[in-house]
Amino acid sequence: MRHNKKFNHLGRTSSHRKAMLSNMCASLLLSPNKRIFTTVAKAKALKKVVEPIITKSKEDTTHSRRLVFQDLQNKTAVTELFQNISQKVADRPGGYTRIIKTGARLGDNAAMCFIELVDYNENMLKEKKAASKGRTRRSKKNADAAEVAPKAKETAKKAKAEKVEEVEALEAAPESLPVVDAAPEATPEAPAVEEPKKEEE
Repeated sequence: MRHNKKFNHLGRTSSHRKAMLSNMCASLLLSPNKRIFTTVAKAKALKKVVEPIITKSKEDTTHSRRLVFQDLQNKTAVTELFQNISQKVADRPGGYTRIIKTGARLGDNAAMCFIELVDYNENMLKEKKAASKGRTRRSKKNADAAEVAPKAKETAKKAKAEKVEEVEALEAAPESLPVVDAAPEATPEAPAVEEPKKEEE
């Protein structure tokens, strides 16, 4: 049983796996469109390695550069990361990469995908901006509720003020109150129908 053993060894030794993920990180950072094509298993393993590296690059110090170089072992990739990528992802609090599945590989039916840096996919950024311009149902509902609430409060205040004025007016002039008889008026009774008299024999 493999209870609590979630780490994917990718069928490689520790040194082989570390070198492979380091090379994949450098390839991702140095590619022109910041995207590489690989299997889903490798992409998931790469995501866990490359995202902490990008987080370290937000602080441009000698110490952070040395820590990043320990993992990448590639000076060109370190320079690209600290000069360009760190500025582009500065406002993003994590989640720098995206995995897009592309189906199965023809030879061995392995699940394949793209892994890319989120901030470099211009098409997805345009779609996100276009979607954010339109109101969502929830925000519209909240906006309508925010508009309706003050109006409802104003109408309730007005109604309360009117009631108070009426009560004060009635207390000031009790003579103006309408007189109500204690006994209700008798309703007119229907005329009695006379029974025809029997003729005496």
